Amino acid sequence: MEQYHEPLEKLDEKTQNITRAITSLKEELEAVDWYNQRAQASQDEELREIMAHNRDEEIEHACMLLEWLRRNMDKWDEELSTYLFTDGPVAHIEELAMAGEGTQSNSLKIGDLK
Repeated sequence: MEQYHEPLEKLDEKTQNITRAITSLKEELEAVDWYNQRAQASQDEELREIMAHNRDEEIEHACMLLEWLRRNMDKWDEELSTYLFTDGPVAHIEELAMAGEGTQSNSLKIGDLK
């Protein structure tokens, strides 16, 4: 398969599965873009709704693949935890997190309960 950059016999099953997931994620994201463009360009309201529905289904599939990658490939959990569901400019989230200022908007910010 052309998605492998190393000889297949040197890759274990986990690495092959990760490649399958990443390839599928790329395909899902491409489909999201296609359906989104078609929905935006269509003058037919019913067709626009169908395309938007299809786009949203592809987003669901992409999210499922991201979750699988988070669970199965090192570093995804850490990076997704840093960047997803945060406030503030995305380009500065890493420096805020490293400074200990926190960026999670879903934090209860209750403080010490002693």
